[in-house]
Amino acid sequence: MAFLDVIQLIIKEFRINDEIKSATIRLIDADNEQKGIMGLDKAKQLAKEQNFDLVEVSPQAHPPVCRIMDYGKHLYKQKKIDQSHKKQQKQTEVKTIRLTIRTDNHDLETKAKQAERFLKDKQLVKVSLIFKGREITHADLGEQKLKKFIDLLEEIAQVDTPPKRQGNNLMAILSPKK
Repeated sequence: MAFLDVIQLIIKEFRINDEIKSATIRLIDADNEQKGIMGLDKAKQLAKEQNFDLVEVSPQAHPPVCRIMDYGKHLYKQKKIDQSHKKQQKQTEVKTIRLTIRTDNHDLETKAKQAERFLKDKQLVKVSLIFKGREITHADLGEQKLKKFIDLLEEIAQVDTPPKRQGNNLMAILSPKK
């Protein structure tokens, strides 16, 4: 979402200056002091004298509550708060390890080491065992191979989603132990 779209969303939340419709309002000034209930024209005049905007902060109240503030400064602060919240969010990435029935033990150990590296980085690992051609008739061999792979990682990983079939695949999701 572009910066202008974000500003338009915020602007739609609050009515400012000439967009306010109510004839009487409850006014809060720039110092957060309540000025009481007064006419809209008088409130606009007070805001203009202080070189601020009149912003309707609570349109549901009766009468609506308006605040005298620097609206541009308010938008800037809100944008910075949103950015800091976005930075604090934790993104978990799902890494995929692909196996087949014919994957040899040494290759299985190598892929287990790779999965171990992902798990140490606090990432989820999706283990996908793919059946090719007629291998689908030997689903029990696939389950054994996937169980063996999970057993190689049992010390550092826990199974979030147990092995289940989806079409030609047998999948399980592992997460790091806490």
